[in-house]
Amino acid sequence: MKRRVRFPGSTALLLLAAAVFTAGFVGGRSMTIDGAASLISAPALAAAQEKESLPDIIERVSCSVVNITSKKMVSTGRDHPMMNDSFWRRFFNAPREREQNYLGSGVIVSSDGYILTNNHLVGGASEVKVECKDGREFDAEIIGADKASDVAVLKIDADMLPTIELGSSADLRLGETVIAIGYPFGIGQTVTRGIVSAQGRSLKLVDYEDFIQTDAAINPGNSGGALINERGELIGINTAIASMTGGSHGIGFAIPIDFAHSIMDKLIRDGRVVRGYVGVYPQEITNEMVDYFGLESTEGVLITNIGPDTPAERARMKRGDVMVEFDGKEITGVEQFRMLAADAAPGEKIDIVVVRDGKRKTIELEVGERNIETAEQAIEENAEDISPLFLGVGLQTLQDEFRETLELPDDVAGVIVTSVQRGTPAAEAQLRRGDIIVEVDRKQIENLDDFRKVMDDYDEDRVMVVIYRGGGYFYRIIRQ
Repeated sequence: MKRRVRFPGSTALLLLAAAVFTAGFVGGRSMTIDGAASLISAPALAAAQEKESLPDIIERVSCSVVNITSKKMVSTGRDHPMMNDSFWRRFFNAPREREQNYLGSGVIVSSDGYILTNNHLVGGASEVKVECKDGREFDAEIIGADKASDVAVLKIDADMLPTIELGSSADLRLGETVIAIGYPFGIGQTVTRGIVSAQGRSLKLVDYEDFIQTDAAINPGNSGGALINERGELIGINTAIASMTGGSHGIGFAIPIDFAHSIMDKLIRDGRVVRGYVGVYPQEITNEMVDYFGLESTEGVLITNIGPDTPAERARMKRGDVMVEFDGKEITGVEQFRMLAADAAPGEKIDIVVVRDGKRKTIELEVGERNIETAEQAIEENAEDISPLFLGVGLQTLQDEFRETLELPDDVAGVIVTSVQRGTPAAEAQLRRGDIIVEVDRKQIENLDDFRKVMDDYDEDRVMVVIYRGGGYFYRIIRQ
């Protein structure tokens, strides 16, 4: 199973959900671990000899990493639009489904048979089998699979199983040695070694991401396998690779164990993941916004809008607030905030610190429960160009026909961007046809007259606007 992602400024790379592939693919690579002798003192040498060696650690923990085979029904084609018409349906072949085998890895985390793995390997599978390193095979039950985090939990009917000790990903440092264990290409268990190359990676593969990046070789078949530290503790679940060929190029990604463990506990306890909900639209803070809002740095997130009847609205948060702390934790950016909010328990009361009008303010908020069905939907950008250019954009009051065409919520009001002229400040600010300008210079806009009045009284060389696009709000600075 393959996923594609484009990396800015480079050839499109294949981001393969590392290690899921069709059964029958053969290949692989070997690996050796070399040691280097060094001159050390006698006491240091004695201490080193007492320390558990790397081969001993691998021998101890590798029995906890298992091979997983799953079966899923996949479609061999797509519906043609004319399939919806009873007359034309006879001329087209209906899509067919066939059974597909997938191979990957998993990690035994309890002696009574709970196994941690990836959702993209077992989610929606009709059958899952687990093979232990000693050759024993088991049918596995899917306890829970969370698509939003790519974490899944299996259960096999066994006891006295070898388990791995869960470490902590919170204290990982760049350059720290890590070891990946899994079953790449179906050739058997393989061990590779590397370092932590980066942390906090977001690849837009799933809704909640905080990947560990490593150069330890991760190949198709490693998905769901173990990423351990030099003490043999599980610190990540191997998940994806960036590759142009489908094999390892030294850019692999793992789900941090602290996050995976939290999801696992919820799946075992509830069979699903209950996530916290605040009800705000956050945006990263740029250097220009630091100056505009009188901030000290780009740390935190800018609140572009407050959802109606949400915990944030009930707590009287406002558009333009800059959230800098969430339940005692400093906020570094949007992805980190989303992870913190999702991990909060619904019904829990927490303190949020915001910067409003240059002053810090603490707000108590009761966390709600996130409802996936309320997630925003993208809009079609097909408004007609029916007005003259202003700041490089054509604008028109939001009429009912636009609202219906773009499927806009009733509470969205403002002026619609009907065209964007190339080479203008609006184009440089990345405004698009179909955007709704709802606020200018912190003033609410209801129609084109409101927009003109604000701009007539505005004499700065740049203006801050709030845009509604695709179900979300964000700020943009347009230079005049």
